[in-house]
Amino acid sequence: MQRGVNVIEGKAAPFKYENVDTDQIIPSEFLKIMSKRGIGRYCFYRWRYREDGSLNPDFILNNPKYSDASILIAGKNFGIGSSRENAVWALKDMGIKCIIAPSFGDIFYMNSVKNLLLCIKLPEEHVEKLQDMAEKTELYLKIDIENSTINYPGGEMKFDLDQTVKERFLKGLDEIETTLTYYGEKIKEYEDKMPSFIIPKARRFLPD
Repeated sequence: MQRGVNVIEGKAAPFKYENVDTDQIIPSEFLKIMSKRGIGRYCFYRWRYREDGSLNPDFILNNPKYSDASILIAGKNFGIGSSRENAVWALKDMGIKCIIAPSFGDIFYMNSVKNLLLCIKLPEEHVEKLQDMAEKTELYLKIDIENSTINYPGGEMKFDLDQTVKERFLKGLDEIETTLTYYGEKIKEYEDKMPSFIIPKARRFLPD
């Protein structure tokens, strides 16, 4: 079981790009990397680096002011495109803990839930307000998952989060643990009715 997350705190970057697709997050040539560790160096690769491999100073996250940001305040339709889960791995390995945007690609959003990368949907005017604040000064946010609030200097915003998604973050549940939480008893009942020769030997020696 992963460790539960109650509060996320960090510096926010005004990531004003819209319609960011998963190929822009992690280009297809890096999909052969199946490890979740180290893949962050290729996140936003085509924007982050020049052709000679040097850092692109025009890319927002290469700005020293935002280089240690762990929260992205993005434009609409973040994470559209293919279903590659590697995009979420790359963001997390890069140090991103939360993305705030008006909307997300559906598959990207679900992949983020599976990997405990928090995606918060806010009205466009709220997103723009936070982006403007992050541009004018170093903006640190405190995101309270249990109470669904974003605290910023001088104010607070509420956000909606599905109760099942909230529970996954608070308890640190992965896909298997979530399934067992809701259907564990039914699975056990089903297995108990099966002939013993069908259940693998290892399963028969597990404690109830």
